[in-house]
Amino acid sequence: MSPDKRIVVRPLEESEIPAMVKVWRSSGLSYRPKGRDSPARLRRQWRADPELFLGAFVNGKVAGVALLSHDGRKGWINRLAVMPEHQRKGIARSLIARSEQVFLKRGIRIFCVHIEAHSPASMVLFAESGYCREDLIHYYTKRVSKEY
Repeated sequence: MSPDKRIVVRPLEESEIPAMVKVWRSSGLSYRPKGRDSPARLRRQWRADPELFLGAFVNGKVAGVALLSHDGRKGWINRLAVMPEHQRKGIARSLIARSEQVFLKRGIRIFCVHIEAHSPASMVLFAESGYCREDLIHYYTKRVSKEY
């Protein structure tokens, strides 16, 4: 990537949360504005721990995002997305590396990600980044509504 296309990864500012949502929508990631992704809920989550909202910037504009979470033992890379015009340029790998740094700084040594079955490119990306598929664990979910 040329110097004018340098990737800068840093925590998002609260005012950049709408840009994060734009990346989700542009990349085809689900968006639930009446539930888990409501502006108020995202702002509240950001205020609790802004370091967990990562943005990757190219020429000063948000090109990719990741929303992190953890339980003190395992760190989760959630909702990693890259704008279509910036995909396959190292942005997702930069977000993964920064996510791992955030977790390591907090003493977390296990990094996890959920990947939807219809996203083989994400499976390849994480496998190439050293993540192993865990077939011994089955994922179950219970949702209060479709918005969560």
